[in-house]
Amino acid sequence: MEKSRRQFIQSLSAGTSLLLGGIPLLGADERPLPQILEKIKVSPNDTIRIGLIGSGIIGHYDTTTALKVPGVELVAVADLYQGRLDRAQEKWGKDIFATRNYKEILARKDIDAVLVCTSDHWHDHITIDALKAGKHVYCEKPMVHHVEEGLAVVAAQKASGKVLQVGSQRASSVVFQEARKYYQQGTIGEITYVEAYTDRNSANGAWQYSIPTDASLQTVSWDTFLGDAPKVPFDPVRFFRWRNYKAYGTGVAGDLFVHNVTGLHTVTNSLGPERIYAQGALNYWKDGRDAYDLLTGFMTYGKTENHNAFQFMTRVNLADGAGGGEGTRLIGTEGVIEVKNRGIKIKHFKRAKVASMGGYDSLESFPKAMQDAMLADYNAKYSPDDRRMKVLDEIEFNAPQGYDDRLDHFINFFDSIRTGKPVFEDASFGLRAAGPSVLCNTSVEIGKPIEWDALNMKVKKAK
Repeated sequence: MEKSRRQFIQSLSAGTSLLLGGIPLLGADERPLPQILEKIKVSPNDTIRIGLIGSGIIGHYDTTTALKVPGVELVAVADLYQGRLDRAQEKWGKDIFATRNYKEILARKDIDAVLVCTSDHWHDHITIDALKAGKHVYCEKPMVHHVEEGLAVVAAQKASGKVLQVGSQRASSVVFQEARKYYQQGTIGEITYVEAYTDRNSANGAWQYSIPTDASLQTVSWDTFLGDAPKVPFDPVRFFRWRNYKAYGTGVAGDLFVHNVTGLHTVTNSLGPERIYAQGALNYWKDGRDAYDLLTGFMTYGKTENHNAFQFMTRVNLADGAGGGEGTRLIGTEGVIEVKNRGIKIKHFKRAKVASMGGYDSLESFPKAMQDAMLADYNAKYSPDDRRMKVLDEIEFNAPQGYDDRLDHFINFFDSIRTGKPVFEDASFGLRAAGPSVLCNTSVEIGKPIEWDALNMKVKKAK
């Protein structure tokens, strides 16, 4: 059987990123060709001045990445731990304005945009305040701590006219955009099933982060951190490892399921599932946390103009004995797209026209004369090619060494601020990714599936 092989390997140099300019995700048939980062030209008058709110792990990742984009300048940093403010001035300049009160950043007229990199339970509050203050916002995922907070963020973005990008970077990833292209070309036929997993096997991967030696009520604004969470005595573990606690974070659902859902929605143009069911457990990391270290979600996506009805299974295991890893497989009637290790592999096949006769078949149980007659008729009607699956294409695409989809996500964000083009992951996209993800936690708690209105972005009321 003849088999062709097309291989698309990006030849860009290490550290070079791609700009996939601001085309709206829904309804977009094509994306513009990538542009080299170094070709982005910005005049001094177009400098975008940013403030960082939440200078923890992701705050450092995001700010360092944002500053790689030409024409971006860091002006101010807010954090509730004094040591992080001191470190911000060490790292980014002693003249950086530093404060424990994020509203002081929002009041500054020299700041155009803010990065919201706080604990999950502050995302909606700060994002809405920032939009009302006339700032563009890059809000880390998940966009909200609770689903019912989301529509207020969507409304605030629309009312403000400002850019809001939610920080789940797979929406801008050249790898998922390439998968999207082949999916929309019909390479794998009608989608039937998708699975995505993100597993980890280290203490850091399970959020057992370092705690500074000077953590105290003098160096940490504890009451401010608690916000609308239950009032409890000062606990540095809760502050510096907040992802482990439902009062401040969303566990693996909001931290990692969101990436899996974002990738799926980017490829398929889906608005989201109709039904969500999940099972969760705390199996290994019994360190005082109440967030699950193993969560498996099952979602049902209905048929739309963008995709066939399909099932989606997603999993995170923070104590994976196999060493961890992540991947996504989109399975269709005519092929499979597998996204893994910064690349994709696609197998496109044509199914046999007829089922085989003989072998593992009921034919052997029929009378011998009938078998002979049926086989003779079968062989006369169908050629060998009619009787077997044919692999038409095997396609491979790899991002360049050192590729960073977080950088592409920021390029898209700042490009949208300058040009008015839509971002890839606005408030509606962010809620449609966060909603089904966070509701997996709810499903575990109530022990029942949840009906989700993906179009209107809210839980359906029980009949």
